[in-house]
Amino acid sequence: AKRVSLYAASVPVFLHYLGQTRRMARGDLTAQLGDAFPAGQQFATAVGFSLRVSCALAGQDVPLLQGAADAAGIAAHIGMAEASLRALDPADFRADRMITHQAGQAVLTQTAGDFLHLYGMPNFFFHLTMGYAALRASGVPLGKADFDGFHAYAAGFRFS
Repeated sequence: AKRVSLYAASVPVFLHYLGQTRRMARGDLTAQLGDAFPAGQQFATAVGFSLRVSCALAGQDVPLLQGAADAAGIAAHIGMAEASLRALDPADFRADRMITHQAGQAVLTQTAGDFLHLYGMPNFFFHLTMGYAALRASGVPLGKADFDGFHAYAAGFRFS
């Protein structure tokens, strides 16, 4: 079986889903599920994870994203993140790198592979999904195709 590089398993995935985030981040971004972050903050956090993960894997400093978690701020974050991700050199992604980071109040040290697959990607998709779910719950007409960019359904299609 061919081994996928850490770069290939991260940067192209993040770039694809940042594009989807750009298309989903509309409607009432203050919508939230329970006491979770509002949709705008969920999307902003997901964008931040794309950089936090990729830059750590490449041994680079993480660029600071600042600004509001409104549609314009998220669009600006996405643009900066996309440019930063595209500037990373695949040769800098080393599987032998140990990454020490903070997860809430826990300090963890993980191999690069574990950091990506067990921490980074799950957290990126958690926040992306929470933003999507908050918007759906508030009535924004989003579907699976909006989330992943691959599915297609006829207009008005429903599973129920």
